[in-house]
Amino acid sequence: MYPQLFRLGPFTIYSYGLLVALAFLAALLLASRLAQRAGLDPDRVASLGVYVAVAAIAGAKVFLVLSDWRYYARNPAQILSLGTLQAGGVFFGGLVAALLVAAWYMRRAGLPALRTADTFAPAIALGHSIGRVGCFMAGCCWGRPANLPWSVTFTKPLAHELVGVPLGIPLHPAQIYESIAELIIFGILWLRVRRPHREGSIIGLYLVLYSAFRFCVEFVRDPADLSYPLGGPLSFTQWTALALAGLGIYLLSRRPAMTRSQAAL
Repeated sequence: MYPQLFRLGPFTIYSYGLLVALAFLAALLLASRLAQRAGLDPDRVASLGVYVAVAAIAGAKVFLVLSDWRYYARNPAQILSLGTLQAGGVFFGGLVAALLVAAWYMRRAGLPALRTADTFAPAIALGHSIGRVGCFMAGCCWGRPANLPWSVTFTKPLAHELVGVPLGIPLHPAQIYESIAELIIFGILWLRVRRPHREGSIIGLYLVLYSAFRFCVEFVRDPADLSYPLGGPLSFTQWTALALAGLGIYLLSRRPAMTRSQAAL
């Protein structure tokens, strides 16, 4: 679509970078607001958000390389290429890295793990929804060829140069599918987090809902952009989705005491 928005002198403003920055700010503001409502220290939660954001970016890039290791092993220079840095990476890689760093920081800062995770779940969904629009603008994470009324055709040579998206071919708008799904998930979590709930149930619900959707949307993603560690039929991301869905089911099935009723915002 429009990988490059405009130039300011020697500086180039890329759509993906701008929308990811907006996604981070929106998610951080929402998490801070929910933290106050949950009786958490908003400053510590904001610091946690910064750590998590850095971990998510790094984890997404690491999983991108791991998911297509054969290619990067043959072309090691591509690991730090502009195309790889411009690509969105593997979201699940960012999520796994973010969860690990969050667990470390919450223990260090004395934040209750499950209650804090519950405040971040709606924020993650909202931020990811915005970020996937950035993927669509940049052209990365494209779908399979499709002759549908809502198919999209990328025409910008720069998009192909940066992320490899095929030009002139109608494709599934997989990025928009995911953006819409995350927006719906955000709405569900937003309604749920404002009611009395068991600690861990909001992040658990997020993991189940997003993993289920991501498992399905992989079937319309371009197979050349995926990795199949066991030779098929499931991709690397789909196996990760199954693992995280299992974690979400575990969190939802726990029977701890109910949290106190929380007033509406």
